[in-house]
Amino acid sequence: MLSDKFISRHNGPREHELPYMLKTIGVDSLEEMIEKTIPRSIMLEKPLRLPEAMNEFEYLNYIKSIGRKNKMFRSFIGQGYYGVALLSVITRNVLENPSWYTSYTPYQAEISQGRLEALLNFQTMIIELTGMEIANASLLDESTAAAEAMIMMFNARSRTSVKAGANKFFVDDDIFPQTLDVIKTRSQPLGIELVTGKYTAAVFNESFFGSLVQFPSASGQVRDYKAFADLAHSSGILVGVAADLMSLALLTPPGEWGADIVVGSNQRMGLPMSFGGPHAGFFATKDELKRNMPGRIIGISVDEQGNTALRMALQTREQHIKRERATSNICTAQALLATMSGMYAQYHGPEGLKNIANHIHNSACTINFNLKGSGIRQLNSSFFDTLRISPGTGVSVDTVRKLALEAEMNFYYPDDGTVIISTDEITTIKEIDTIVNIFIKAAGKEKVKIDSYCHCEILEEKFVRKSPFLQGGTFNRYHSETEMMRYIKMLERKDFSLTHSMISLGSCTMKLNPASSMFAMSWPEFGNIHPFVPKDQALGYYQIMDELGEALKEITGFSAISFQPNSGAAGEYTGLMVIREYHITKGEKNRNVVLIPSSAHGTNPASAAMAGMQIIVVECDDKGNISVEDLKKKAEDHKDNLAGFMITYPSTHGVFESAVKEMTDIVHLNGGLVYMDGANMNAQVGLTNPGHIGADVCHLNLHKTFAIPHGGGGPGMGPILTNNKLAEFLPSHHFVKTGGSHGTTAVAGAPFGSGHILTISHAYVMMLGSFGLTQATKYAILNANYIAASLKGWFKTLYSGTEGFVAHEMILDCRNFKTEAGIAEADIAKRLMDYGFHAPTLSFPVHGTLMVEPTESESLQELDKFIRAMKSIWNEIEEIKNGKADKEDNVLHNAPHTVRVVTANEWNHSYDRQKAAFPLAWVAENKFWPSVGRIDDGFGDRNLVCTCNSIDIYRQETLKQ
Repeated sequence: MLSDKFISRHNGPREHELPYMLKTIGVDSLEEMIEKTIPRSIMLEKPLRLPEAMNEFEYLNYIKSIGRKNKMFRSFIGQGYYGVALLSVITRNVLENPSWYTSYTPYQAEISQGRLEALLNFQTMIIELTGMEIANASLLDESTAAAEAMIMMFNARSRTSVKAGANKFFVDDDIFPQTLDVIKTRSQPLGIELVTGKYTAAVFNESFFGSLVQFPSASGQVRDYKAFADLAHSSGILVGVAADLMSLALLTPPGEWGADIVVGSNQRMGLPMSFGGPHAGFFATKDELKRNMPGRIIGISVDEQGNTALRMALQTREQHIKRERATSNICTAQALLATMSGMYAQYHGPEGLKNIANHIHNSACTINFNLKGSGIRQLNSSFFDTLRISPGTGVSVDTVRKLALEAEMNFYYPDDGTVIISTDEITTIKEIDTIVNIFIKAAGKEKVKIDSYCHCEILEEKFVRKSPFLQGGTFNRYHSETEMMRYIKMLERKDFSLTHSMISLGSCTMKLNPASSMFAMSWPEFGNIHPFVPKDQALGYYQIMDELGEALKEITGFSAISFQPNSGAAGEYTGLMVIREYHITKGEKNRNVVLIPSSAHGTNPASAAMAGMQIIVVECDDKGNISVEDLKKKAEDHKDNLAGFMITYPSTHGVFESAVKEMTDIVHLNGGLVYMDGANMNAQVGLTNPGHIGADVCHLNLHKTFAIPHGGGGPGMGPILTNNKLAEFLPSHHFVKTGGSHGTTAVAGAPFGSGHILTISHAYVMMLGSFGLTQATKYAILNANYIAASLKGWFKTLYSGTEGFVAHEMILDCRNFKTEAGIAEADIAKRLMDYGFHAPTLSFPVHGTLMVEPTESESLQELDKFIRAMKSIWNEIEEIKNGKADKEDNVLHNAPHTVRVVTANEWNHSYDRQKAAFPLAWVAENKFWPSVGRIDDGFGDRNLVCTCNSIDIYRQETLKQ
């Protein structure tokens, strides 16, 4: 019905089921449960002041009207963002498909083989186009990837260089301005000195450790960097290159002329501009540097049966292992976008990519030829897609701008005497004709007619790529839509997502991603907007940011917001940089100590280290709470240098700590500020908030609390919100006015991060409204406590609040099973796959445990299935413990069981096939079969292979059998 409210579709449990759930928990009402869970001292007295909730029909009409406010002018601005021809087969079957966008980061590799293969294809594409030896499975964007390259070079310094104090990083002055800004931001707290200048004039000595150039340069010139790379290497200096990936189908790849690291953006490989994102950044390097590389790497291994299987390799580099010793805080990447761009390369193949690159280049050549024919100077002697045009003596750039806008076109105007134009794969001959005649008209010359492309040879032979690329079968097999569709479906069937069942990952909030919130992701009104267009061309986006921003300020109790951080970890870093800037402005640069609880997520200390902070760990007591006594002591011990305190609330242990206000007061009394990690905001919305608790700044994971899907490992958004005293330090941007009056330099390439996915959180907030958002929080807490209560007597909930209740998640203690039956938490995780469930979070934040977060979106029926599965597994452990099942050959040690294993002619196990595959009756009704058995992690690391060629060979051999 038109009057249906979305909250009834979003929350899982039905109203008539509440009495039973509450009785199981041991309370009489939802309100009683909340009162016993959240300390009264931090509860909000009034409901959120938000617009009345819209139903789905109303919202879809509303967002369409907002989209019409964006002007879809043709943007030839370039600078890292270009027009693309989206591929319908990928849009329809991946971007719009919940089986792809609702999956999680592939930590449980046995049920993630589809997206792991897609990411392996992405890595292969990057390696072969760049001419490098190894690549990761994406970073956030080009600018942050360049900054990560700088930090990686810094951390890879030899002992001699470290001893010599080498801290200088050379950056050529013709790189994208937003990239230079992000590099500035990242370098300052680490004591890295940036030296900018012309690459031809670079002079190196022992004080330098690394360098970065752009290829082609930001102004469009294709340059010969070979001598520069040789000079750098002769001084022991690493060479980084920010490259245009599409150009490398035509130009000699950096790996062939001396690059040590190549970074960039995959945006023009089939991803819309989307007002700045999300897009996949890429990062490739030499094999010798692989263990310093940030982000995730997909590698090939084998399962227990010896079958080829994929997994995330070198996982010990993750932040929850290294914490403050981590060299990067990268957590969320851009997996969904990497998948799409890899498939774009598969669909087009190497010849198709060459044709696209040649079209882009020929479009630029045609403009160049006709401008010169009309006496208008184009300053780049060698170029791929970008022209640097001098309109001529007496011709104002403003005149060109006016004529371009009249033609509904955007160019880039770097200074008063220059216009830069970048062509793309969708540039037409009609547009070329319009562009040329804009300059001719501005110069008062006679109009020309252009009706064909030039095929001029502007590139010197040394710049033309001669090496083959993407010769493997996966890039040469799926060129018809039918074959591509079936390939995507084959991968999809190997992957577990929310379309199958609950994903109860603690601290990950795998809630419903509403269908109505996802439509705008495919609409050109949002996809075709360049991030650097004039504000009046993006009024729809600004309205979304205004409305969502006001709602988030009300929800958090803060007064200012920045949407620039494009992941949760990026939000942490940005918040800490804002705190750092605040202290520096007050003349207290010495304040660099940050207190972090031992229970914190690993990105907290990693982000603090990147922000140049000294990390002091605050211990927790035996109930899992932060020790107030230890916090007080350490705050007082460091009061002269205290910068801040990072706290997650409710805690990562799944508890609303009653002393939280006392803790924030202690920090403030000792001169520090409080940073709240918003990872667990799903338990706060509408009931309490960071500002009310006493925090000064927080970040929000919009891909958790506010319904942006996880996409198999990204995209994400991590906006930060602050109180009044920190608002002036919010990050700025080179191209667009944003941030505070004394804002830090940029933390991301685009001024508003991954702007396009803000439409999802906007929909979520607008369709739920004040009552719906608050009810969602209550139901998240309800579902968690129902599971905890239902598993009493089977699994111990490790921590709870003063009244015995958990927040929105709980930690189940599995440590006793190891000594009693030889069963580890990983065995339980793998066995859950046989029951049709994704494992909860494994061994975090406490080793030997499972952290469960059901979210508000799961129904009572789904919760009960999970509970029955866990009890059944407990009984299976009891059978081992009591000698009824073999201690080695049992259903847990051998899990997961694949269809190949279960249907094989030989069955040599001490238990039967039905127990292996269909342990409970309902499992057979909708069985998800893991496509591989348990994977050998050690084999994959010892034999690191990160390209898809061996998968091709394996698949071809299988087809022949």
